[in-house]
Amino acid sequence: MNSLPSQTRSDNRPPVVTRVTDTEWHAVENGLPVGRGDVSQRPDGRLFVSVDAWHAPVFDRIAAAMTAALPAPLYAVVDETDHESAAAWHRVGFTTGRREWGYVVPTDPRVTGLGPVRPPAGVTLVPAGEAEEAPLRTLDRLVRAEVEAGAGWRTMPAEVLPRPAWSTMADPSKYAVAQEADRYVGMVRVAPLTRQPRIGLVAVLAERQRRGIARALLAHTLASLHRAGTVSAWAEADEANPAATALLESIGARRTGAALELVHP
Repeated sequence: MNSLPSQTRSDNRPPVVTRVTDTEWHAVENGLPVGRGDVSQRPDGRLFVSVDAWHAPVFDRIAAAMTAALPAPLYAVVDETDHESAAAWHRVGFTTGRREWGYVVPTDPRVTGLGPVRPPAGVTLVPAGEAEEAPLRTLDRLVRAEVEAGAGWRTMPAEVLPRPAWSTMADPSKYAVAQEADRYVGMVRVAPLTRQPRIGLVAVLAERQRRGIARALLAHTLASLHRAGTVSAWAEADEANPAATALLESIGARRTGAALELVHP
């Protein structure tokens, strides 16, 4: 979202905001485009909106049109240091719901201290791209159910990707898993982005937690990235999730910023 201070306007006629598709709004003034708004649905069902406008009044009109047309609650994300954007959203009725820290995660085992880490007895690690899809999707559903029954899936980082309503997993090849006996009990998702891979999720079934499986999955994943020549990865963690932040910081991850998740009730 790009919101800049309002500049002197040639007249007082307000821009015309039109919903051009189910997910897109355009603002036109004197025949010229002056802003746009978009909405996307995340895998957990929440609607996230964004507005790109040069003038503050245009931003306000687009945001008003979107909040009037879409079911509440609505969400938006801004960089914590982008005070101007945060103020724009607050001006139209959004409030800060949560903060998500961003981390640069080293991959070198000599830095992370994960070199000697191995999975517990009876647990084997299946590299990304080699997991069987059916049991992987079963694990994904179980993890999501446990998260939703606890802190809520809204506290977990989520990729904004189009996918069928019945599918919670866009690309199974991104997942490495921990297997115990005949089932999967933990997983880590890595998006192989060109500039810096993104660790989108580390999860272990509740009944198998506190056994070192998550650390073993991270050790395996980061070592694989290191061997491929990747110096660091990117990860996010909700500031209200002390287990996640402690795990990242224990392996030398460096906090580099934060994103604010805003909500319109």
